[in-house]
Amino acid sequence: MAVRFLLDGEVIELADVDPTATVLDHLRYKLRRTGTKEGCAEGDCGACTVLVGELTDEVSGGGRVQWRAVNACILFLPMLDGKALMTVESLEPKNNEAPGELNPLQACMTANGSSQCGFCTPGFVMALHGRAIGASGCDLPVADVIAGNLCRCTGYGPILEAGEAVTSLPQDDTALIPALQDIAPQDTASGEHLGRKWFAPREPAMLAWLLAEHPDARIVAGATDVGLWVTKGLRKLDKLVFIGDIPELRAIDETLDGLDLGAAVTYARAHEALARLHPDLDELTRRFAGLQVRNAATIGGNIANGSPIGDGPPALIALGATLTLRDVEGRRTMPLEDYFLDYGKQDRGPGEFVESVYVPRPGPDTVIHIAKLSRRFDSDISAVCGAFALDIRGSLIAEARVAFGGMAATPRRATACEAALSGKPFTAETIEVAALALRQDFTPLTDVRGSAAYRLKAAANLLRRLRAREQGQAISVLELQADG
Repeated sequence: MAVRFLLDGEVIELADVDPTATVLDHLRYKLRRTGTKEGCAEGDCGACTVLVGELTDEVSGGGRVQWRAVNACILFLPMLDGKALMTVESLEPKNNEAPGELNPLQACMTANGSSQCGFCTPGFVMALHGRAIGASGCDLPVADVIAGNLCRCTGYGPILEAGEAVTSLPQDDTALIPALQDIAPQDTASGEHLGRKWFAPREPAMLAWLLAEHPDARIVAGATDVGLWVTKGLRKLDKLVFIGDIPELRAIDETLDGLDLGAAVTYARAHEALARLHPDLDELTRRFAGLQVRNAATIGGNIANGSPIGDGPPALIALGATLTLRDVEGRRTMPLEDYFLDYGKQDRGPGEFVESVYVPRPGPDTVIHIAKLSRRFDSDISAVCGAFALDIRGSLIAEARVAFGGMAATPRRATACEAALSGKPFTAETIEVAALALRQDFTPLTDVRGSAAYRLKAAANLLRRLRAREQGQAISVLELQADG
């Protein structure tokens, strides 16, 4: 079966597709669209930023195209099936008599010296163009939109100015909507290349059946992790199942009681709903990699791979999240913390997949603090991620849930710390006893992100910050600035 996508309105049809061939390589080496650059080949620098468009759910009998900026270096070609693609070459104004003319954003960047060596410039242009046309994440400040783009010449000032100057550009997708409808896959897509197979089901029952038939297949949602296995680890993956186009797995159900997130919901799409649960989730999600990664990385993928330093699980565990797994036999639900068994080992059997995660809405008496510490503020992996949810009744802590990432082989609750808090007065003395109890819960490793001593001290300080904030003290540079 061929992979079909739209590039500047033209249908590109590819047969015999390597399941792990990247969009970046196809653009540069097959289509000769060399404006898209390879900088890091791991989704970190943004030089390869492109825009991918897909139809949203139909409304008023029509529908619209939702664009999102993503990293082409870790986007596999089958993931483009049924979608539209925009590269920096696509921005040339249509129907003009002067080929090579710049669009307003490019012209502004040229005029104000936003480009120095120029290597990173196309990636910045695409990220900012996405913001200007209302792509996913467009409601963020310019600095947040380009946090996933690196300029090694340190020319950020003029780039930020250009982004602030050109905040809106027209995007007419009228002709694109029927074209996307024409190439939209109606059933499971699949392909084979030199004995290596890929599948892209469109509904959960087919996904369950495929995984039962191929229990050795690798599930791929956003490829923000698996992509590196290919580009950096040079691994050959023989079977892949792409789950990003299953509507049920992309569903967000928000109620007064809580938030139900399908496994294939991206962090960019979940951002607003998570922020409504608590402001700390807003900040945590904002710092979850760069926008390009958030536009691809999924809630389920961040959980399913079981990384001890994944940003999402500690916060979700502290909030009492439950996880639903599914296979051909049915579903089972468990507390999220029970899913993580050991490093690289999760409670997921052959043929099972993460279907959804449910996060209960915190009560009015719950005091929450969630904080991520990393060596680089933007677009970096956690050294320590701490999450605290204390149910305060009067002056007592009725119940405590404390979870950390980066402190053990898995994201894990701090049970000794919780015991030291529960049933105790919410005082500085209680906090100090609980901080000491963290040494019973964790024996962290020393690695490039931090020493064991640093991690233990940082974890204790995050607990102290919780009470300091509840006492009205400023605990961050931004809060200090706000206090004047």
